[in-house]
Amino acid sequence: MSGHGTPIPMTSHPCGPLNGQAEVPGDKSISHRSLILGAMCIGETVVTGLLEGEDVLATAQAMRDFGAEVTRDDDGTWHVHGVGVGGFAEPETVVDCGNAGTGVRLIMGAMATSPITATFTGDASLNSRPMARVTDPLALFGTQAVGRTDGRLPMTIVGAREPVPVRYTVPMPSAQVKSAVLLAGLNAPGETVVIEKEATRDHTERMLEGFGAEIRVEETEEGRAITLKGRPELQPQVIAVPRDPSSAAFPVCAALIVPGSDVLVPGIGLNPTRAGLFDTLREMGADLTYENERVEGGEPVADLRARFSPNMKGIEVPPDRAASMIDEYPILSVVAANATGDTVMRGVKELRVKESDRIEAMARGLRANGVAVEDGEDWWIVKGCGAGNVAGGANAPVETFLDHRIAMSFLCLGMASQAPVVLDDGGPVATSFPIFEPLMAGLGADIRREG
Repeated sequence: MSGHGTPIPMTSHPCGPLNGQAEVPGDKSISHRSLILGAMCIGETVVTGLLEGEDVLATAQAMRDFGAEVTRDDDGTWHVHGVGVGGFAEPETVVDCGNAGTGVRLIMGAMATSPITATFTGDASLNSRPMARVTDPLALFGTQAVGRTDGRLPMTIVGAREPVPVRYTVPMPSAQVKSAVLLAGLNAPGETVVIEKEATRDHTERMLEGFGAEIRVEETEEGRAITLKGRPELQPQVIAVPRDPSSAAFPVCAALIVPGSDVLVPGIGLNPTRAGLFDTLREMGADLTYENERVEGGEPVADLRARFSPNMKGIEVPPDRAASMIDEYPILSVVAANATGDTVMRGVKELRVKESDRIEAMARGLRANGVAVEDGEDWWIVKGCGAGNVAGGANAPVETFLDHRIAMSFLCLGMASQAPVVLDDGGPVATSFPIFEPLMAGLGADIRREG
């Protein structure tokens, strides 16, 4: 049984060329942060282009639970009337974050230094994911957390009544952990310092500066040091959310592997801490070009054009690129299956604690559909079949493990395989990409709901 409700089996059939324009939803990372930071201002923040997937809608409801007024106009414009830094009210009910790992971890950070108590839960997938990586550094502020074994949800967070600033080195590359500590530091006196040994997506730092926080970033011997001055008066903003590069990855990669395809994906955010997949695809020989490059809202943006690329070669992906494309390894493995030679991915143990164990989930599904895979704790290798040579037609439906990116990756695999690819449950796609099915159908894909 799926955590989102009744399972929705889907079958992706081999299809003709994918052609047209793919207008993917707004960036999920920026959407979460827009709502949370808007709730921590005094006044009205206006957001356009917000991703209206289940994950972000859960964050919007959570901000209401904490006392902010969050509304949506009929034209899709969102309004957040905030309560100010340290102004969160204590929720009257359990805060349900659904499948949103980013949402719950950032919200925990945002409320951790306010003198309130909140209990968090989520769906079956979220409730199986580790939270100690966030609650451990939050404890340094004086926050208390009580959850299930191994620090899992449901969990109650008791905010620090007299928070102290902290200096914290993030032990693993994680934008979620970094961001949770920075958001907690907003309501702590003095300066909170976060040090990361490997740079991760920097939307939180950019947006904190945009909202008026005093923040500086320096390269030091210890690593990338981010210093935030506590208790600012954040200023409400007007935010146009760029389109999500992680969502763009699916129509882009599908176009690269389906013969005759030519797809334009407009207005994609190309923050350097998020663009690792596109760099990797180009190194593999993908016909992927950037058009109309520009800057919008402090973020680099471009239109991406992807064309069928039958001569892609497997490569070794640099391990230091993992942080900039951690969510894209599942769909990269689908491209790798249609390339020639081995694609080697190392330094990717973070994939094992996402919505699912993504290395295990992809390895099992690819093997079942005729693709050889080798894997270890921190690495995996996809042995490419060459363009058009993925068999598909597994004897049993591919298990998606309540993971939206696993589901969309295998739906893309089916578009270019010799036989259809069947999924046990495509429902989780709605958490991040609610228009995936009609968008891909508009390009020429043949995805069918079964039953």
